[in-house]
Amino acid sequence: MAKTAAQRQAAYRARRPHSGSDDNGQRRLNAWIDTRAFLALARVARRYAVTKQELIEKLIIAEDERILAGLDPDSVQWQEYFDGSLLRSNDERQLREHATTITKEQRQI
Repeated sequence: MAKTAAQRQAAYRARRPHSGSDDNGQRRLNAWIDTRAFLALARVARRYAVTKQELIEKLIIAEDERILAGLDPDSVQWQEYFDGSLLRSNDERQLREHATTITKEQRQI
């Protein structure tokens, strides 16, 4: 008996967490973002000929690697980073100030 579209979609979604060459899978992300950020994302992705997904992944991984490079693996800060403890305020001003400190190398994708 043939599967319905809903059954096929459910099976596909069930496989996603374990897909990929390393079986590490993928996670679903749903978010509303500011129109300016969305349009900028589209422009930057188009400029580097990558998908928006690839661009977001690369930016997040680059920032994670930058943070990890500044932490000692035996430090409390390392442990807090991986425990999910709140390290910084969610203050929007801090985020804007940090965004201006991204180096030219970090902008290379």
